[in-house]
Amino acid sequence: MDTMTLLQALVLGVVEGITEYLPVSSTGHLIMVSDLMGLGETADQRAAVDTFNIVIQGGAILAVLGLYFPRVIQMCKGLIGKDAIGLKLAIRIIVAFLPAAVLGVLLNDWIESKLFNTPAVLAALAVGGIFMIVIDKWKFSKHKQGEVFDEGMDLHEMSILQALFIGFLQTIAMWPGTSRSMMTIAGGVLVGLSPKRAAEFSFLLGLPTLGGATVYSLYKTMNGDGPDMFEVIGWMPIIVGLVVATISAALAVRWLVAFLTKHGLAVFGYYRLVLTAVLGGAIWMGVVSLHSDDTVEGADGSQDVLEVMP
Repeated sequence: MDTMTLLQALVLGVVEGITEYLPVSSTGHLIMVSDLMGLGETADQRAAVDTFNIVIQGGAILAVLGLYFPRVIQMCKGLIGKDAIGLKLAIRIIVAFLPAAVLGVLLNDWIESKLFNTPAVLAALAVGGIFMIVIDKWKFSKHKQGEVFDEGMDLHEMSILQALFIGFLQTIAMWPGTSRSMMTIAGGVLVGLSPKRAAEFSFLLGLPTLGGATVYSLYKTMNGDGPDMFEVIGWMPIIVGLVVATISAALAVRWLVAFLTKHGLAVFGYYRLVLTAVLGGAIWMGVVSLHSDDTVEGADGSQDVLEVMP
């Protein structure tokens, strides 16, 4: 059979776009969907599918660039000395990105050897779910005013240390199954951002994180480090995956911001616990399986089994 049909590419694009920025870990979803569709029958096919799952993160990047274009332009102006607030925000994004950029490289091999196994992924999903429920009960309630969360401080008003704290929390998401979005949104709330602005900072932080993972994976596949994704899968499925991921990610981001503004994180915590049970049962019954090819989750820009972080 072909490595990937256009319909399969469309399905994976939808899964990637919807789960990329939600704090639910795209890994569990991509594992189940890829295996249920029978993708990756050989080692080369599996490696190509894993690279595909990273590259279509470019769609999620495009979605954030479109939705937060004014913020991005503000930061660009700040970097050339034309917007003081934009410069402060850009510095905080860079500072928050640095821990993952450094530790992602240093710890990549250790993570692959120690955490690429079924118990580690299921534990990350479950612990992450409990963590989100606790954070919601402890911190989110302090932002509530009636039925809507207070906006709190703006992103550029965070201190450098607060941005660095969020950055170090993002590195925890290198544990497969944790979720970059979960750690950065929770980190934003812990330092005093409203859920809405914590999500916005998470989205913006995802630009260099996911961008780095995408570029790194393209570099590897185009320089002979593993099978050539374009030859194994073909151009059309990749294009379809990118387009669909862009559209679905844009819709997911809009929905998430509106949801967090009123409800907080607890529901995602409960969802992760349910996903843990479902995924654990599916693995136990042999319906899906974990793979330890040289792939990790960049998806969230974080580290998971099906995506890579530089």
